[in-house]
Amino acid sequence: MPSAATTDSGQPTTVLGLFLIFLRLGLTSFGGPIAHLGYFREEFVERRKWMTDHAYADLVALCQFLPGPASSQVGIAIGLFRGGLPGALASWLGFTLPSAIALVLFGLVLVNASGLAEGAWLHGLKVVAVAVVAQALWGMGKSLCPDRERASLAVMAALGASLIPGAFGQVGVIALGALAG
Repeated sequence: MPSAATTDSGQPTTVLGLFLIFLRLGLTSFGGPIAHLGYFREEFVERRKWMTDHAYADLVALCQFLPGPASSQVGIAIGLFRGGLPGALASWLGFTLPSAIALVLFGLVLVNASGLAEGAWLHGLKVVAVAVVAQALWGMGKSLCPDRERASLAVMAALGASLIPGAFGQVGVIALGALAG
């Protein structure tokens, strides 16, 4: 993983710089935590090259075990790597503040306007989020499952986790993967 103190251009990452990067993501990233992870991958693995696909996948896997939305923990961790505790706080504020303000405003508008919640605009946002998640999965799949053996293992793990929902299914798939690996 690249050094926590430099960007892809070799310049130091300032707390304000982290805040502005995450603020832009917070203003433009639609969808839930899984969609956010796709946006983060595009920004920090593909565009800025702050980490490799493998390091990003490890970070996402670690954050999946923590309580709360994984995207929040991934963003905070990236901020921590790049700017220490102030960077973690800046990344959290930058990414979360737009959503919190938007939720309050949307709530106030939806309470006072009938029929707005069923609009086509909301469906369009959902479709965009699905496309972002699909693109992130495809990109991670190409780098983390480059051969038939690993791709087959990933497909079987996804099917197993889908067929046995909940923690037992996930732990079971992890255990079977460890045995197979």
